[in-house]
Amino acid sequence: MTHEPDEIDVDFRFNFTALDEPDEEQRFSNYWDVEPLSRGPQPVPDWLVTDRAAIDTELGILKTGKEADVFLLERAVPDSDQECVLAAKRYRSPEHRNFHRSGTYTEGRRGRNSRDTRAVNKGSAFGRIVAAGQWAWAEWESLKRLYEAGVPVPYPVQIDGTELLMELITVDGQAAPRLAPQRPDPDLLASYFHQVRDAMSTLAFMGVAHGDLSPYNILAAGERLVIIDLPQVVDIVANPAGSDFLMRDCHNVCAWFRSRGLAVDEHELFGELITSAFG
Repeated sequence: MTHEPDEIDVDFRFNFTALDEPDEEQRFSNYWDVEPLSRGPQPVPDWLVTDRAAIDTELGILKTGKEADVFLLERAVPDSDQECVLAAKRYRSPEHRNFHRSGTYTEGRRGRNSRDTRAVNKGSAFGRIVAAGQWAWAEWESLKRLYEAGVPVPYPVQIDGTELLMELITVDGQAAPRLAPQRPDPDLLASYFHQVRDAMSTLAFMGVAHGDLSPYNILAAGERLVIIDLPQVVDIVANPAGSDFLMRDCHNVCAWFRSRGLAVDEHELFGELITSAFG
């Protein structure tokens, strides 16, 4: 015996619009598909689009490197004003990567998986794949930790495999330039040095050094500086070469400031940072 369905209560009706499939250079945002530890710190910044209906659109390449490339990615909700542009750093696959990171950076680090560590040490094809993921994850963890400590770094949005999405640092709507070619006036130059010194001091207090700090991985965002490229962050205490990396950071930074006319001493800076680390 069959029954005709009763009239559907209006409270149980809903409207929906079918979404078109993304174009070739687009994809649905996977922000909510990655595990919680692969999403950025709380609270989420107001500018970040996290809507499940958002679509990521490739806008082009921003920077190329030996180990990773950085792309521009627009995340937007169709038919709305919700949009933001992110920096997508993608570590290359083994066959397309000239990976030169030295093992001296990772001394003192604990591996996430002993099998993976052995594969990396052997340099096998699987090990090279693992290495790319390890460096991406290392940068992700560094960004999260430093962002939460108040160090001027881009907000880490999410990580998925070897792709790391982060805040795009801009000036007047354009990607912020590197510090290296800048020629700031004396007052701004002094301010820049204080910002770098404060950031390095916070890192040292946390027991780490950038490990590859130079004017080429510091962005000049107007009157503020932002530090980038953090996969090789070094443990000053656990790494036997930790103090050497810290001294190199001091030398690279101070050499640039001296070239712009500011009288700074790398050995004095090194002493301040060592005091922050062990004092």
